[in-house]
Amino acid sequence: MTDSTADGASPPARFAAFRHRSFVLYFLARVFTTFGAQVLSVAVIWHIYALTKSALFTGLVGLVQFLPLALLVLVTGTAADQFGRRMIMGLSILLAAACAAAMALLTGSGMITAILMLSVLVVFGVARAFLGPASSSLVVSLVPQEDFANAVTWNSSAWQAATIVGPAAGGLLLGLGEPAFARWLGGLGQADLGAFLNGHGPEIAYTTAFAFMALGALLVFAIPKPPKAPPKERPTLSNMLEGFRFIWKQKVILGAISLDLFAVLMGGVIALLPIYAEEILFLGPEGLGWLRAAPGIGAIITAALLAAFPIRDNAGRIMFICVALFGLFTVVFGMSTIAWLSILALVLLGAVDMVSVVIRETLLQLWTPDEVRGRVNAVNSVFVSASNELGEFRAGTMAHVIGAGAVGAVPAVVVGGIGAIVVAGGWAWMFPQLRKARRLDGKDVEHPV
Repeated sequence: MTDSTADGASPPARFAAFRHRSFVLYFLARVFTTFGAQVLSVAVIWHIYALTKSALFTGLVGLVQFLPLALLVLVTGTAADQFGRRMIMGLSILLAAACAAAMALLTGSGMITAILMLSVLVVFGVARAFLGPASSSLVVSLVPQEDFANAVTWNSSAWQAATIVGPAAGGLLLGLGEPAFARWLGGLGQADLGAFLNGHGPEIAYTTAFAFMALGALLVFAIPKPPKAPPKERPTLSNMLEGFRFIWKQKVILGAISLDLFAVLMGGVIALLPIYAEEILFLGPEGLGWLRAAPGIGAIITAALLAAFPIRDNAGRIMFICVALFGLFTVVFGMSTIAWLSILALVLLGAVDMVSVVIRETLLQLWTPDEVRGRVNAVNSVFVSASNELGEFRAGTMAHVIGAGAVGAVPAVVVGGIGAIVVAGGWAWMFPQLRKARRLDGKDVEHPV
């Protein structure tokens, strides 16, 4: 396999990006890294809730990961445009892997505390801050223009697949350390193994996360170094702010990414899933893994449908309808006490959210010139992280204020879902350009780049 089609034979169009060895390495690196990060995420939120029994602390998990992205946005985006994106991506994944290793070592030594976990997650947030813009911008240079759309589709699918398998695997790994699993092993005559694993679920999960992220970093470093780019302008405060200026000028893009920001900020439920798994649905850590995986299942099914039946008209209206449905399904999940209904609501929530993601990312890819791509992606990373991590903080803090356990969790989720519906209506009024957007090829936008 090479970085070009030497034999002139064309593979099926749906696999066009895989003709290029660099993209194959990048694709595998993304899969392994995202899988490891998802395992780590599930383990952390379950572990910190087990230590504290506090929704506030599960909400802080999101806040401490968001702050580095917000504080470093000018630096990370400029770095992705000025320096080697492959090197930044690889070093960022190595730093994330080191955080997983630190979690495993601290847990194994018995020194782990909630404060130490949050401190390690700050460093993990720094790694993610640099990884996002570099990773998003690198893929452009790995395939020729005619294969770029196919590469983006596979890149998104890889991420979604890892967000399904990773949380489920994380929940199962946590379950290996549960007393019930030890008793089951004892019944099979493996009492010694059960005793060895008992209580070590988080440690097992953290070690697994480290292994997969370390492998992801090695794959990134195996990508052939791209040709040396022409000299770039020296970083100044003015060109560091170019990503913000570009987004502000493109009102359709501004409306799309801010809509996603505030809708998910209001409708975020991740921080409260440990409470639902343990106190409302009685599913345990394995069930937490499936609750985390459920939105990804809905998302990847929707991604496959959109690949076969792409949005060709009325994209703006479709986006607003899906955001409103996102809020509705959040309310259903919040009020449900039946496991299958809760999982179904999360699957549907993930499905409609994926439509919003596809529209937003398509707009960004079409209208962003390469010379500012890293800075624009850095800003977008802050918006996406704000919606997810600050959404966790909003949910955890609100639940903590209302009451402990299910008493606070249920109203926090329901109010957030209603808030997402209100955001959809408000943004439809504030951004008529986005509401009226019909096509995703840039032809109905006044000044596409």
